[in-house]
Amino acid sequence: MKTKDKRERSEHVPAVGSFQARGEDAPYQVWGRDLEPDALRQMKNACQLPVTVSGAVMPDAHVGYGLPIGGVLATRDAVIPYAVGVDIACRMKLSVLDLPVDAVTHQQARLTKALERETRFGTGATFRDPRQHDVFDADWSVSRVTSRMKDRAHSQLGTSGSGNHFVEFGELTVQNAAVGLPEGRYLALLSHSGSRGTGAQVAEHYSRLARQLHPELPKELSHLAWLDLGSEAGQEYWAAMELMGRYAAANHAVIHANVARHLGVEVMLDIENHHNFAWRERHRLPDGSEADLIVHRKGATPAGSGVLGIIPGSMGTPGYVVKGKGVPASLNSAAHGAGRRMSRTKAKQVFTWDAAKQFLRERGVTLLSAGLDEVPMAYKDIDEVMAAQSDLVEALARFEPRLVKMAPGGERPED
Repeated sequence: MKTKDKRERSEHVPAVGSFQARGEDAPYQVWGRDLEPDALRQMKNACQLPVTVSGAVMPDAHVGYGLPIGGVLATRDAVIPYAVGVDIACRMKLSVLDLPVDAVTHQQARLTKALERETRFGTGATFRDPRQHDVFDADWSVSRVTSRMKDRAHSQLGTSGSGNHFVEFGELTVQNAAVGLPEGRYLALLSHSGSRGTGAQVAEHYSRLARQLHPELPKELSHLAWLDLGSEAGQEYWAAMELMGRYAAANHAVIHANVARHLGVEVMLDIENHHNFAWRERHRLPDGSEADLIVHRKGATPAGSGVLGIIPGSMGTPGYVVKGKGVPASLNSAAHGAGRRMSRTKAKQVFTWDAAKQFLRERGVTLLSAGLDEVPMAYKDIDEVMAAQSDLVEALARFEPRLVKMAPGGERPED
């Protein structure tokens, strides 16, 4: 215990000295048009850091904390908590179910009951009787935060949170058998959520610590403070981040398994991916040599050659199952969704439920619950986003949402 207390004090000793930016900004490439100037400015700022090697901006990009959402950043021997994101290991999971496609209309009450019984929405959502998964056999003492939050994490296993998180049934049209199924139409379950309150606590703790360790950073770069991976703090964060990745995957696995069990059906195909995470990967450097780097994908989908991923649209627009093309300049990445085209506050000022419900009716979507700030019109055109990254991914299947559940209005967003 005394050793731990000493470590905690030493971690909070600030670094000294003044900020030394790179002599020349690290290179980065932008996909998409008419992106927010402030989002591009955030990427330019990130490319001034002495630990940055290169970056990329995806066509769904918009302003985030530190790095833009839709930003990809490669660093050397350093991890930036806010370049991973607040909702660590936010991810997508799609399951194709052995049910007829028309079940989404002819058996809507049954499917609705499955959604309402087998997950929970909202920032404080829990299950009275916690769901079970072997992720809790892992070592949760890797960080004081994960150790403290383990019981809370267990109570939230199988829940979906708030903001842009959802669980929905829809129609999957497979256009290329490389997805893992013959061409045709299928009923699928799609979910989007991350590591819940525990991941948020990990992000908050280590982001604050990184800023304390780098007081030399100017205000506009403070949220890009990094942790040296050779330090105890950096190793702790990395272990906690990886645990949150396992936990987020378990969260989705529990939701999908319980929905399938509730319906008494088999799962024909599973596809999933993170999009708020950092990976150790080997990449080519700007000088042509190669090195092992830390690649942060904050709201970006891994898109290495042949890698499958899911890029959703909105509650009323399609999403896509894609295969990556492994483009080095994008750091093997693609967009993670349509991306917001306006803030939540503005969306609530501009749109009405009458207009949103008409939009959804015209597209055959039944909405069980959501906030007005999540209506489809608040998002960019997903097909324009996909067109802007046709060199990064190939679409293999198209998912049309039909029965959608999100957190009700008034919840603090966790995305």
